[in-house]
This record gives sequence, C-alpha cells and structure tokens, in this order.
Amino acid sequence: SKIKIGAQNCHYSQNPGPFTGSINTDLIKSSGAKYVIIGHSENRAIGDTNNIINLKIKSALKKKLKIIFCIGETLKEKKKNKTNLILNSQISCGLKNIKKNNNIIFAYEPVWSIGTGIIPKTNNLEKQISVIKKMIIKYWKLKNPKIIYGGSVNPINITELKEISLINGFLIGGASQNSKNFIDIIKKTIN
Repeated sequence: SKIKIGAQNCHYSQNPGPFTGSINTDLIKSSGAKYVIIGHSENRAIGDTNNIINLKIKSALKKKLKIIFCIGETLKEKKKNKTNLILNSQISCGLKNIKKNNNIIFAYEPVWSIGTGIIPKTNNLEKQISVIKKMIIKYWKLKNPKIIYGGSVNPINITELKEISLINGFLIGGASQNSKNFIDIIKKTIN
C-alpha cells in the first residue's frame, strides 16, 4: 500500500516508561508506523521546547522513523516581523548535533493559520518557503530539503496551494476529520 502510518508525537526517552500519556519511539516503530510528527505548535504550546524537540528527533532517528518536523510562527511573532528569527531558531535548535538526514521532512505551519481558515497569500508563501529552504541548506547543508505546508488546507484552497512548486506536500489537520473533505483534498492533489 502507498498509505503509511505515523504517530502524532513521541517521547524523547527510549525507555518505555514511566511516561504516562506518552509513547516512545520504540513502541511507535514496533507498531509498524513509519512516521512521527515532532514540534507541532499544539505540543510547543504545552511545553515542548526546542531542546525537547531536539531530543525527540534524535530518539526517532535512532529508530529510523521518518520525521515530520513542524516549524511556524505565531501571529504575535509575525506582526513583530520575527518570522525568520523564530523559524531559524526552531530549525537550528531542533537539529542541533544532528547530521543531515533525508528522513526529516519539514512542515511549515504558521500557527496563525492553523484552524483559522486564513492562509498566506501565494506569493508570500512562496517567498517564505524559499527562505526556509535557504535556512535549511545553510544550516544543515542538505541539498534539497522536503518542505510540506500545513495550516487551514481545505478542498477549496488545495488547488491553488498545489501550484506552488516549492511545496512537496501537505500536512492536513482539521480537514482530515471529515472524510469527504479529506478525500476531496487527496483527489485534487493527485489529479
């Protein structure tokens, strides 16, 4: 099947416990999952620091899981013109002491866009994805980093979003909770 399974988060310890409510990468891997999302804004909001995210990435890489590494700025940070500073910090701290690796997919999810129905204008999103690629290439020396976009992706805006050549795919949140919407997005993405 072309469908792969992943976890929405992981604990940084390889030890199976005692971490109530958390799952370690060994359990994720042994369940047959191939991916794990790390650094999502919801987890950052409840305490995942860049240091914790770095430890989670290291743990997932030890188990050869593919990582979807979420980065993104809040509306307050955007309004203060700190987007690039925040993204650079998230990337450099999240990848600290990690050698370049093709098992990391970067997910640009502006926090102000998630669940709001507001997405960046196409030209702004193209510029931001380009800046992110340059940051990754400069910091990590990865020649062609994969960047996906997440934030209010829906069956209506997917047609416009998929035209942005710098975007390698999408991280679908709220729209995936409705099977019709999710299937519509999939159909419009692959056709």
